[in-house]
Amino acid sequence: MTHRCTIPFLKMNGLGNDFIIIDNRTLNLSFTNRQVRDLANRETGIGCDQLIVLETSKPADIFMRIYNAEGGEVDACGNATRCVGWLLQTELGRATSLIETNAGLLGAVVQASGDVSVDMGLPSMGWEQIPLSEEFYDTSRIELQMGPIDNPVLHSPCVVNVGNPHCIFWVDDLAAHDLSKIGPFLENHFLFPEQANITLAKVESENEVTIRVWERGAGLTKACGTAACAVVVCGVRRKLTNRTITVNLPGGALKMEWRESDDHIMMTGATELEYAGEFERADFAFS
Repeated sequence: MTHRCTIPFLKMNGLGNDFIIIDNRTLNLSFTNRQVRDLANRETGIGCDQLIVLETSKPADIFMRIYNAEGGEVDACGNATRCVGWLLQTELGRATSLIETNAGLLGAVVQASGDVSVDMGLPSMGWEQIPLSEEFYDTSRIELQMGPIDNPVLHSPCVVNVGNPHCIFWVDDLAAHDLSKIGPFLENHFLFPEQANITLAKVESENEVTIRVWERGAGLTKACGTAACAVVVCGVRRKLTNRTITVNLPGGALKMEWRESDDHIMMTGATELEYAGEFERADFAFS
C-alpha cells in the first residue's frame, strides 16, 4: 500500500459523459461502493458519471475497471474506452491500443483528427444473453409497454446487450416523454434482472438518429456510447436505419457502424481532457 497522502486523477469526458480516471497500476487501491459514490458526488466530491480505474493487464495494454456513480461495477462504457484509448496514445507512443474490460478486449485507434475509434465487439441478441427474465423469440420487438393497455405511451422496444443491457424505444417526438420519470421505472422493470439502460430514439433519416438515454446506475446522461451501439444494431434489425449512421446525443454526435463483414460495432467520436488533479486520501476513507 502506498503511503502517499494524495491520490492523482484525471477528469475526462466523451461528449459530456464524464469520468474520474485513476491509474491504479502502482497505487493498488480497492474501492468500496461508498467511496465510489462519494467521489462521484457532484456537490461534495469530484463529480462524474463513472469512475474509471486502470489496472495492469496480461492480454492487453491496460485493464479498465468501471464503476457507475451509484457505486456498482459495470462491464462496459464506450465513451470511457475512447478516453482511455486517447490516454494510451501518449503513454505507448502509438495510435492503436488494446483495452481489457469485463466485457472483453476492445481495440482503440486515435484518428488523425484526434477522434477515437473503438471496436466494441459483437452484440448479443438472445433473450438469455441480454438477459431477460422471460423468453422472447424476437428481441427486436418485445412485449413491454408504458401507459394504458389499449393506448400505450411507449411499447415494443428492441433489446440487446452490447457489454451491458439496453432497451430502445423508437418514438416520433423525444420531448413528448419525460425520461427522468419513466427511466427509473423501466431500468428496474422485472424483465431486466440485471437492470437496463433505457433509450428513446427518433429516426431523423436512414443515416441519422437522435437519442436520449437513462443510464442504469447513473441516470440521465449527456452521452452513452453503448447506447449508441445498441441504437445502430436495433435500427438495422428493425429496418429503420443503415449500418453506418450518426447518433446525436445531448453532448454531441457519434459516428457508428455495425460492420457487415464481421458484425462488430465501431464507434468514433471526440474526447476531452478537462484537468488533472489530486484528492486527499483521508477525505474518501482510503487507509
